[in-house]
Amino acid sequence: MRNFRKYEVWKLSHELVIKVYDLTTTFPSSEKYQLVTQMQRAAYSIPSNFSEGCGRQSDKDFNRFIQIALGSAHELEYFFILARDLCFISEEDYAVLDIEVNEIKKKLYNLGKKL
Repeated sequence: MRNFRKYEVWKLSHELVIKVYDLTTTFPSSEKYQLVTQMQRAAYSIPSNFSEGCGRQSDKDFNRFIQIALGSAHELEYFFILARDLCFISEEDYAVLDIEVNEIKKKLYNLGKKL
């Protein structure tokens, strides 16, 4: 069984979840059950699906969960664009978050290819 805590991609995605939770506290209260919830769910779906995949027996099953995590990373990337365009986050915050989510996507993709 794999230890998800040893993977750099899990560490980075966990850190991104914390940032998303912190960032969304500044969003308008009208977005509490819309964009905030969706962003948080997409963010925590990345490390949680990766963690679940680490508990699977085969590389094929692990890869399936990596692909789910990758899909959530793509979804979160869009939410960052939307939050920027709605002026909920600054251009500077967006630029940092975009780099971070794309680094996670790259690592997930490469790990999936190795399997």
